Amino acid sequence: MPHTILLLQPTSGHESRTFTDYETVQECLEGICKIYEEHLRQVHPHSPSITYDISELFKFVDNLFDLSCLVHQSSTNTYAPHNKEWLKEKIYGMLKKQAGGTVR
Repeated sequence: MPHTILLLQPTSGHESRTFTDYETVQECLEGICKIYEEHLRQVHPHSPSITYDISELFKFVDNLFDLSCLVHQSSTNTYAPHNKEWLKEKIYGMLKKQAGGTVR
C-alpha cells in the first residue's frame, strides 16, 4: 500500500497544524484511531481502560477543524488528496474487518 501523509489541524489556529507520514494507508487509519484514544486518555485520565464506538470516533473526526490525507500514486508519482469523509469510510472498513464483519 502507498505512502500516506496525514494532515491534521485540531483547531482553527494555524499553530495547531501538524502532519505525520505513514508507510501505508492502513497505518494512517490506525494512527487516527490512536490520536482519538490519546484524546480519550487526556479527557479521562483516571479511567483504567479506553472504550468507544465508531460513532464517537466519527464525531471526534468531524469536530476537528481539518483532517485530510495525501496518498501516493505510484503510476503518476503524485499524491492524491482525500478528505474526512473518505477517511471515515476507510476507517469503517478497517474496523469492520477487524471486528469480523460487525461494527457497532
